[in-house]
Amino acid sequence: MNPDGSLDLAGAQELAVHLMDRGHDGLVVNGTTGESPTTTDAEKIDLVRVVVEAVGQRAHIIAGAGSNNTAHSIESARAAAKAGANGLLVVTPYYSKPPQEGVLAHFTAVADATDLPVMVYDIPGRTGTPIHTQTLLRMAEHPRIVAVKDAKGDLFAASEVMSQTDLLWFSGDDALNLAHLTQGAVGMVSVVGHVASLQYAEMVAAVGQGNLARAIEIHRQLIPAVNAVMHITQGAISVKAALHDRGVLSSDTVRLPLVSATTDQLAQLREGLQKSGLT
Repeated sequence: MNPDGSLDLAGAQELAVHLMDRGHDGLVVNGTTGESPTTTDAEKIDLVRVVVEAVGQRAHIIAGAGSNNTAHSIESARAAAKAGANGLLVVTPYYSKPPQEGVLAHFTAVADATDLPVMVYDIPGRTGTPIHTQTLLRMAEHPRIVAVKDAKGDLFAASEVMSQTDLLWFSGDDALNLAHLTQGAVGMVSVVGHVASLQYAEMVAAVGQGNLARAIEIHRQLIPAVNAVMHITQGAISVKAALHDRGVLSSDTVRLPLVSATTDQLAQLREGLQKSGLT
């Protein structure tokens, strides 16, 4: 964002190129851990459009389309498809705490709305509602529900669903990236990946090659960075502060209710990244 809070679309394109040059094979635009709660529908579509323009030939562009209003989520999904997205990230409906039948019906309706593949985002710490194992098993029967971003923190439940379905599993919790990978996940949708993308790409490759020792080494190396990005303040605030500090972003502006990192928080963030060798 620009210092006045307006969208910096050119900056979004530059960031997309920066990330693709550093190990990413896909990008999520309008994720709920970011700032989609404070951007308008039109702004979300502009962001998808410019990121597709910048790196659409190199990356899978996944557009966040979830909300706690199924009709609105369907509209968002269709608009993202028209803007050129390759897939959809759909979060569990939040705050209203729907029953599991409602959760299933919500994801089914959004998946039915376009021809795009859907990644289900399970993050009960933010939404208030976990997606139960049986619900995920039923979702897996839908031809366009193909993946899960898992931030539930229940590794055994994840392994149970993976053992019974073909769902592609992605860690949605940077602290558990290695744990998810070692039991069958194929990657991660990462906040810390904004500043440690090469390292996480190497971790994924190491696990795939059976080099667990190297994967553990990378995991341990990145512990200070994960703590710094995820625990000093909110993740989007930390990432913007770090990228602005490195000159990747021209501004660390966030929209209320988020606020920019303080001088002390930035100092702690720098220290954590430095301890992980991310200078």
